[in-house]
Amino acid sequence: QVQLVDSGGGLVQAGDSLRLSCAASGRTFSVYHMGWFRQAPGKEREFVAIIHWNGGSAFYTESVKGRFTISRDNAKNAVYLQLNSLKPEDTAVYYCAASTHYKMQTMPKEYAFWGQGTQVTVAS
Repeated sequence: QVQLVDSGGGLVQAGDSLRLSCAASGRTFSVYHMGWFRQAPGKEREFVAIIHWNGGSAFYTESVKGRFTISRDNAKNAVYLQLNSLKPEDTAVYYCAASTHYKMQTMPKEYAFWGQGTQVTVAS
């Protein structure tokens, strides 16, 4: 069992940056692959990024490559998402999530534990 708390969202202008944080409980945090998802009004929850449990690799959805960076600090039980060059289409509620699946997953249903979500709004 792990508990996740998201933070760091806000209202910004196009081209600005934000850093989202996710604080996890438990000494077993390091065994989880950690992902970020987002959900805009009227749309399904969308995969954004995932990082391996040991931080050795990361993958991103095509629309955020080169702009977003996922990272983790297992000593602090934390995962981060750096959002740069934000666009209005990035507006959504962002969620961190944890998975113990052997393979890195991009489907929300494969993640057992979720943060409460943090709102990112990008104005133009």
